[in-house]
Amino acid sequence: MSGIVWLDNDDPHVWFPDVSNALSSPDGLLAAGGDLSPERLLLAYAQGIFPWFDEGQPILWWSPDPRTVLFPGEFHASRSLARSRRRAAFSTTINCDFSAVIRGCTAPRGNETGTWITPAMQVAYQNLHRLGYAHSVEVWSHEELVGGIYGVAIGRVFFGESMFSRVTDASKFALQALCTEMINRNYVVLDCQIESVHLASLGSRCIPRDDFLSLMATYCCQRPARGAWEPLCSTDPLRAR
Repeated sequence: MSGIVWLDNDDPHVWFPDVSNALSSPDGLLAAGGDLSPERLLLAYAQGIFPWFDEGQPILWWSPDPRTVLFPGEFHASRSLARSRRRAAFSTTINCDFSAVIRGCTAPRGNETGTWITPAMQVAYQNLHRLGYAHSVEVWSHEELVGGIYGVAIGRVFFGESMFSRVTDASKFALQALCTEMINRNYVVLDCQIESVHLASLGSRCIPRDDFLSLMATYCCQRPARGAWEPLCSTDPLRAR
């Protein structure tokens, strides 16, 4: 990992190098080390940086170019998704079980055997949730949690971290509910970090990192129309559409 900046935990100043110094291979790797304190995480997101590392690795910080985003009004809900929702009788809630959502996201997927959401990462985002910055959307089938998504809200930007699905389409409904809530609260952009076929099918697109940073500079310092994300345990934002 030569060519990247190592952050010193003993440095009294929380800082990151300019993202223009990020490597092109692997794309976006900027720095290593530091900690997962709320102060550092919030600074990272506002500067277009996020942590992503495996168990046993140092904390790695990334700012890829291009950046994958989803503008909430561009979420693509297919006809088959609407039919699937009716068949499964899904309902959604907000901030009702953040801990369960982040645990659901730690489960290995496909042929994977591990997870990048390490115990330290779980604790860090639980702390952000207690401080009112990290939020979750839960998807239920009757009283069983079958999917969800969580991330971090700063200003009018939501930084998506991870989502999971235990039944077909549950994570899609979580994302749809999140986009609906973002529209209701006057949020502008959902950061999806890295491109995937799955996200592209739901309306995400890639933009140059400089354009993404311009969005951060404009909207991270603004307040959404409706203040903090209160728990909405009995509210399904999709049913209001």
